[in-house]
Amino acid sequence: MTDTATETALSAKEKKLKEAYFTASQGQLIWQRFKRNKSALFGAWVLIILILSGIFAPFLTPYDPTISGRNEDYLNGAPQIPSFCDDNGCSLRPFIYGFERTRSIKTNFRWVTTVKTDLESRLYVQFFTKGVEYTYLKFNINLPGDALDFTVPGLTFDTHLFGVNDGFIHIFGTDSTGKDVYSRTLTAINTSLAVGTIGVFIAFVMALVIGGVAGYYGGMLDSVLQMITDTIKTIPSIPLFMALAAFIPAEWSAEARFLFISTVLGLIGWPTLARRIRTHLLTERGQEYVLAAQLCGASPAHIIRKHLLPSFTSYIIVDLVISFPYMVLSETALSFIGLGLKDPVNSLGVMLQNVTSTDVLLNYQWYFIPVFFFIALVLAFVFVGDGLRDAADPYGSNH
Repeated sequence: MTDTATETALSAKEKKLKEAYFTASQGQLIWQRFKRNKSALFGAWVLIILILSGIFAPFLTPYDPTISGRNEDYLNGAPQIPSFCDDNGCSLRPFIYGFERTRSIKTNFRWVTTVKTDLESRLYVQFFTKGVEYTYLKFNINLPGDALDFTVPGLTFDTHLFGVNDGFIHIFGTDSTGKDVYSRTLTAINTSLAVGTIGVFIAFVMALVIGGVAGYYGGMLDSVLQMITDTIKTIPSIPLFMALAAFIPAEWSAEARFLFISTVLGLIGWPTLARRIRTHLLTERGQEYVLAAQLCGASPAHIIRKHLLPSFTSYIIVDLVISFPYMVLSETALSFIGLGLKDPVNSLGVMLQNVTSTDVLLNYQWYFIPVFFFIALVLAFVFVGDGLRDAADPYGSNH
């Protein structure tokens, strides 16, 4: 191929790229910009893995994370790392060693767990094993009274990704009651994400309604709504939850407490997004396309929903993504100080309560494993949110 033909082919390719750029939708442009941000892309993969791990936690974990799935013979047990070789030889299948409980004079006759390292005590890891039943897509709420109680049936399975035939395997160790830390960690991720999702959804709906009405109509209605927004924004969250913790009846179920905490987080988390939507609509409501829609007889709700909010969609999505880590942090902080979720609910905040003692720091370091998952989850949300914010900015320097 001659130089002239090569230049012609390159110019044709550049022309197609330019045409694709100018004809691309807003979503396609954001995705192309987002892909160039390596840290955001890495955060997105980490976030996808963590979300899927939480959703499919019952399948990925070998045991029930509640007290019913505890191992009474392995309290505060260290992590059991499967291996292929040891002093007794090698195996094609990964294995761990069994253990037994004995009494010790040195420890005032308390139970002591000893690990057996002979060939006969090997426990071989198997995949797709049968175990405790679990249900997907089931929602059971048990509020005081009968009017609001309902149950949605789901899909029941009993297959788990891995396990051992005789005995237990605890790759992240166990806690003081013998519950599997690995099972609790993945379940806790799912719970914290569920709290964040419900809270963000409630905050999103309220922000759209209040911010949209205030920004479109303005005037006295805007002033009243801004007074309400400022009032909600100035409410201190910790004293509020201390008062609500005292208000929650002791007989409330774990599901009812979960729904209550999620709702409260959503009810106090909408002012920031509402202000941004209001500011955008105040700027856009005098544009010609809005006036044209008004002259055509379109209702205010139609104009806000079909014309004004779509021009702000990318920023709303970015704000929602950035709001997730703050919701997760709020749930974790409240549960950590005892004002949020409590056992038997498994959440990251509930699990972080176990790492506050000196005994854990000195002797049971595997209690800190959920901390690393929590940090990874929050950082993944932050990286993705920053990447989306840069990609959605039409005036960014890298576009």
